[in-house]
Amino acid sequence: MSIQENYNYIKSQLPDHVQLVAVSKTHPVSAIQEVYDLGQRVFGENKVQEVLEKYPLLPKDIQWHLIGHLQTNKVKYIAEFVDTIQSVDSERLLLEINKEAVKYNRTIKVLLQVKIAEEESKFGLEIDEAKALFQQYLNDEFPHIEITGLMGMATFTDNEQQIRKEFSVLKNLFDELNKQKSLETLSMGMSDDFPVAIECGANSVRVGSAIFGRRDYTK
Repeated sequence: MSIQENYNYIKSQLPDHVQLVAVSKTHPVSAIQEVYDLGQRVFGENKVQEVLEKYPLLPKDIQWHLIGHLQTNKVKYIAEFVDTIQSVDSERLLLEINKEAVKYNRTIKVLLQVKIAEEESKFGLEIDEAKALFQQYLNDEFPHIEITGLMGMATFTDNEQQIRKEFSVLKNLFDELNKQKSLETLSMGMSDDFPVAIECGANSVRVGSAIFGRRDYTK
């Protein structure tokens, strides 16, 4: 199927309340523009260098989400324009984002990335770490940051029961923190598992290959 057909199909699968983050990593500006022209405004990139190359070449009303692991020394390059950083996994990173946001007189939206998968390779905060950071946020320790929700990735497996269990862990934490301060975004689910994620309470999904096709990993 074409990108347009893929995009329209994915959109048809999403309830109205679920945000689509079109994951455009490794895909060319022309493909992003094509999806933009279909009405999409929220795009996700994994690497700072890649979003820096694409940002000047595309419409300025795109909401860029950084969804990959972010090193503190790279925050300064995206602080001026990034809409949301979904992959906050340490206090050190929060402090750096806050520091860079001050320079641009901005409040940067972030999601706390929580480790819910059993795979060792996945980044993320442990549940207790996420709760502790959220308390620091409520104590106004990061005045130029708005924590708008949580993000997580399930184990890459065909075991749907395990995926549901992991997503449910994140949903429970979201509900707990939401009682302390209203949160907007529960970001979980990708091309292979977003229907399950939505059933488990996700209201934002990160879909790439199901829209753009297989990625060019030679880049």
